Amino acid sequence: MFCQDCGNKLTLKFCENEGLVPYCDTCGGFKFPPFKTAVSMTVVNKSQDRVLLAKHTSGDFLLLAGYVKKGESAEKAIVREIREETGLSAVKYKYIGSRYHEPRNVLMLGFIVVVPEGEIKLNTDEISEAKWCTFDEALETVSHDSTAEFLLKSAIAELKRAKI
Repeated sequence: MFCQDCGNKLTLKFCENEGLVPYCDTCGGFKFPPFKTAVSMTVVNKSQDRVLLAKHTSGDFLLLAGYVKKGESAEKAIVREIREETGLSAVKYKYIGSRYHEPRNVLMLGFIVVVPEGEIKLNTDEISEAKWCTFDEALETVSHDSTAEFLLKSAIAELKRAKI
């Protein structure tokens, strides 16, 4: 482990209420491991009864998602990512929860996002296909035991309680 500020080797040092934390002797401070932040969107139609799934370059159908850029709020990232990936506009959104996604070292912030029904204009650099699914179809389609499934289940439970 190396300091993200000066590049020197870190040592583990006890930090009260935190336990052993990487410490930089050169900078004189604790260096909590950085990780990325991304938004994951359960995109629904205006009737809020269908979910838009996208086949990413990885080959699996997933929820729409994207990294939050430096200086950008999660809410702005939602609007930007949906427009960039599908050409659709976010009408309204609601935060539903978060989950750490270890394979990519990223904190995923989950949102339900309502979009108007209209023509989808895919950004083929990121997405090869998109399709509208019922809740049951969406749950069958996304990878089981995945972060996408976890956030999708949370979103569907919220949508069944009340529309956003």
